[in-house]
Order: sequence, then structure tokens, then C-alpha cells
Amino acid sequence: MLEVLSLHSGYGKIEILKGIKIKVPTGKIVSLIGSNGAGKTTFLMTVSGIVRTTKGSIHFEGKSIEKLSPDAIVRLGITHVPEGRRVFQHLTVAENMDLGAYVRGKGKELEKDREELLGLFPILKDRFHSLAGNLSGGEQQMLAMARALMARPKLLLLDEPSLGLAPKLVEVVFSLIRRINDLGITILLVEQNAWMALEVAHYGYVIESGKIHLEGTGKELLANPTIKHSYLGE
Repeated sequence: MLEVLSLHSGYGKIEILKGIKIKVPTGKIVSLIGSNGAGKTTFLMTVSGIVRTTKGSIHFEGKSIEKLSPDAIVRLGITHVPEGRRVFQHLTVAENMDLGAYVRGKGKELEKDREELLGLFPILKDRFHSLAGNLSGGEQQMLAMARALMARPKLLLLDEPSLGLAPKLVEVVFSLIRRINDLGITILLVEQNAWMALEVAHYGYVIESGKIHLEGTGKELLANPTIKHSYLGE
């Protein structure tokens, strides 16, 4: 579904990604792990068109997208849940979800999708008319995910979904990630919690200083001595 080849990008004259090569097969969960500053967030922002590619290519379903605008990329079927959730604090849960579907317009299908997502995230149904800024961190994360899903994405980009959450909520969020994938949505997950990220992943990559240093199935990387030492604290 997504194929990234020799990708370079960064900010101004500062190059962050230095020749990234990653594949995300249809229907799978692919995790990208690495330390702070390794380039994980920059990678997702480059795929979604927020940070511009300087070299290399990004192909989605066979189509070159590295020169497209972020809204054009959303229309193709890629949505991005950013680090820190970034919900619209002064809008209600309902309004946030509706904004996620801005590329689709209005209609009965939209209402149906909203109801299905409220079934997936029942706490949002209870908070439907509450301001997003009054939600807990875990509830805001669920809202950010639901908002992205309202666009009916084929590929969901998740940036640090467990950031700042209590351990029990982390388990809830990762359970939801599995359920979303079971619905047929492909997921590219960036996550600092290496254990959880690799445990849920069909395939994983390790990024260091803007380059891919290791890759393999989730199980292979969990068993890798380097991963155990550097990322799992063993």
C-alpha cells in the first residue's frame, strides 16, 4: 500500500531523514520505533505532506504523493493522528468528529459512520456534546483517533498514541488499535513504547539518526538482543 524509497526530508537546511526505506503492506500494522529525535515524527509528517520531501519517493497504492498537498493526501485515503492529540479544545466532541470528515461533505453515510465510531469509542458517546478541552488525556486520544477515522482512511498514521497516558489507558488504546486494524484499516504506528508497538505490529522498523538500522517482524524485533538492551530495558 505504502512504499517509501530513499526518503530525505527535514527543516530548512537541517536534514532529519537520510534515505529512509519503508514498506507498509495493505491490511497490516507496521511500527516505527526509535529514541527521541531519531526522526519518527518527521517521517509521519513527510508522508502526510506537512514536511516536504527533498529527495526520494513516497508511493501510495502505486501513486506518487511526495509532491501533493496535505489535503490531497487525505483525499487519497491517508489520515494522520498527530503527537499530543491536538483536538480542537473549544469545540465539542461532535464538532471535532465532523471536522474529521470535511473531505466527505454531508450525508447519511456520515451519520452511519459516526454511530459506528461511537460504538467503537463508547466514552465519546457519553461526552458527545462536551467540549474537547474538558476531556481527559485518554479521552482526547480516542477523540483524535475517531476524528481521523471519520475521513474513512485506508491508511491511518498514529504518532505516539500512548504518550502521557496511564498504563491501563495505554492497554485500552492498543486494544483499539487492534480493533481498528481488524476493520481492514492499515496502520503505520510511531511509538516510543517499544514493547507495545512491536507486540501489536506485524512488521517493525527501528530508526536511529534519521536512518533505518533494523527491521523485521514484531516477534523478531522483540527477540533481538539489541532491541532488548536499547529499547526494552533488558
